Amino acid sequence: CAVVFFTYSGEKKRSAGQLQQDIAGQIIRFHVRANSDTDEDQQLKLLVKEELVTYIGDILKDVKSRDDAEKILSDNIENIENIAKGVIKDNKKEYNVKAYFEDSYFPVKVYGDMTFPQGIYEAFRVDIGAADGKNWWCILYPTLCFVDSTYQTVPDESKEKLKENLTEEEYDMLLEGGENVEYGFWLWELFR
Repeated sequence: CAVVFFTYSGEKKRSAGQLQQDIAGQIIRFHVRANSDTDEDQQLKLLVKEELVTYIGDILKDVKSRDDAEKILSDNIENIENIAKGVIKDNKKEYNVKAYFEDSYFPVKVYGDMTFPQGIYEAFRVDIGAADGKNWWCILYPTLCFVDSTYQTVPDESKEKLKENLTEEEYDMLLEGGENVEYGFWLWELFR
């Protein structure tokens, strides 16, 4: 019984982990990290974020795949850094800005009616100054970066992009928060 229990537990965990990895392979998350945790630096981070979300939303609006989104972001890193620097300069600060891709751990994140599982995701990161402050994040592709936080459900267009790029099981996991996903257990089926 113990062997069967631990085998089943391990199989279930691996399956949930594999689903998270598959989901992560189809999206790009977005980080904007403040210089520090002072109120002034946190407010500046939000101003930078608003400008970048607007700009990035425009350049990614017709993108059909994660790979295309990654290429467009890579090609526009200098523009993105310059937009952030402009906001910083307009607010009479002299912080440097660095934009780059990295793999980052994210906790569970709820966007309207979808729940993204915790795990490692590729993120497009923008660091302001020393980047020692709290960060702001969202899903950059497909775009779930709401400038207006009044959304209670994910827009249909973003759901369609997710549906096109994920399997039915992966998509259902997002809608169900990972709670009701059924996992197969090959040893149990063989035993039955």
